[in-house]
Formats: sequence, C-alpha cells, structure tokens
Amino acid sequence: MALRELKVCLLGDTGVGKSSIVWRFVEDSFDPNINPTIGASFMTKTVQYQNELHKFLIWDTAGQERFRALAPMYYRGSAAAIIVYDITKEETFSTLKNWVKELRQHGPPNIVVAIAGNKCDLIDVREVMERDAKDYADSIHAIFVETSAKNAININELFIEISFCWTYTGEWNC
Repeated sequence: MALRELKVCLLGDTGVGKSSIVWRFVEDSFDPNINPTIGASFMTKTVQYQNELHKFLIWDTAGQERFRALAPMYYRGSAAAIIVYDITKEETFSTLKNWVKELRQHGPPNIVVAIAGNKCDLIDVREVMERDAKDYADSIHAIFVETSAKNAININELFIEISFCWTYTGEWNC
C-alpha cells in the first residue's frame, strides 16, 4: 500500500480551538483546560484512504500575535492549511481573512485552504452565521466545515476532505 505524506498547518487566532482540533483528530480526546501553544506543536496521524495510507504531518501554530511572524515557517511546503475561527467570536472570522491573504501571498502556490468554524456545539451564542462563512469559503475556493472538537463533530471529515483533494499524481484536484 502506497504512503502519501501530507503536511498540514493550522492557523488562526488564539483560543479558536486549533490544538483541540488536532488532539481530537490524533488522540480522539478533548481537554477543556488545554494550554495555549507556544510557537508550534507537531503531531502525526496515518489513516487509510482508499488504497493508500495518508500520513498527516500536522503543524499546530500559536495564534498569539507575538508568534504570528513564525507562521510562514510552518506553512511553507504545506499541502494544506486549515484556518480556524470560533463561531462565537466575529472578530476571529474577520482575522481569518487576514490569515488567508497572508497565506495566498507567501504560501505555496497550490496549497489547499480549509476553513473550519470551530465550536459549533455553542450554537446558542453563535456570532458568525454558517452561510456567511460558507459563502466566503466558496469565494476563495476553500473547503468549509463547521466543527466541534469538544463533541467530535466533523473533525475526521475535515481531514478526510483534505485527503480527498489529493490525487495520485500529487496534485490537488479541488
């Protein structure tokens, strides 16, 4: 069985749940008291997709402003970037657009962008409408998924969608 490695980086503001998404995907667990990432953390997970093994090399970047200048170091050479916002904080969705702009200017030319609206379990305090986020993702040709790391909603599907976009020639087809 062939093995494909996919470098994926997570970007977004502090507190949106980037580390929680990674932990849910890799360890299938959730820690409500997870500490903020310093710089970046790295984890891997290998999953079978069709007749291939896809090894995700996941860089979880810090969202604090003081670490923002380090982000290009992590998304350089990435196959995909997951940009995360918190559906309960409009400001994180506005900032997401800056992450996309920077990624398009300085990232790999064929990088696939996935937009993840995290904390969809908190629907009663939603500030960002799903339709608005979906429309934005469509406008930049990005994958869009609403997730809940806490309740394990759409986490695996997010990474499966990234795998789906990878063809046997190593080119993105989404």
